[in-house]
Amino acid sequence: MGQGRGTFFASLGREQGAGLVHLSALPVREGEDREAALSESDSFINEVTEEVRRDRLFAMFRKFGWIGGVIILGIVGGTGWTEWQAARQASKAQAFGDSLLDALDLGAPEDRLAAIKLAPASGDQTAIVGLLLASDPTSDRAEALKALTALGGDASQPDMYRDLAHLRLVLLSGSEMPIAERRGLLEAMSGAGRPLRSMALEQLAYLMVEEGKKDEAIVALIALLTDQDATPAMKDRLRQVITALGGTVPEPAAG
Repeated sequence: MGQGRGTFFASLGREQGAGLVHLSALPVREGEDREAALSESDSFINEVTEEVRRDRLFAMFRKFGWIGGVIILGIVGGTGWTEWQAARQASKAQAFGDSLLDALDLGAPEDRLAAIKLAPASGDQTAIVGLLLASDPTSDRAEALKALTALGGDASQPDMYRDLAHLRLVLLSGSEMPIAERRGLLEAMSGAGRPLRSMALEQLAYLMVEEGKKDEAIVALIALLTDQDATPAMKDRLRQVITALGGTVPEPAAG
């Protein structure tokens, strides 16, 4: 009897022990199920959020997408306009150059001048036409003086062309133009930064010689020798003029 009772309690203890193990495992499985449920819930929420964002993005595209289209059309149109303008300018420049070449190929001076006047010039090209009209003063001096005067007085042209026209006008006119008028034109182009500054200073020195101010002219020519804008050819010419006027050419600085 005692042995049977011990066997019963031992068996009960084993069952209870097994039950305790089983119960202790239950919370672990419930936690895993809970985590799995939460993970599925988060995944669902993320999918819904992404779908909402996508719908909002498509709605914005439908509402404001035309703006992007206008911008694209503007860029494409602007590029096309720029290319068309460039091609148009290149075509005009070629036509202008061809007309000048054809004019210069003509034999008679009067025919050349007439053809040059008919060249399709605009903008800076007008200055080139004016200089070409004055390029042969021996055949038509009056026409050359007229063209140079017109170009020099054209404020719409660059200083380079205007100064060149005034310089040629002074040289071509010579003593026919009063010294005061020539000096005024030369002084205007002798300022700092002017493209023909050194040439204008040289001509101003020659005006001093014409006025009988030889010593002042020599001083001006010697100063021009050290001018950074003076070319080697100009410096050689200045040394010859200084010597011819009785001056002494200074020795080059050592260095």
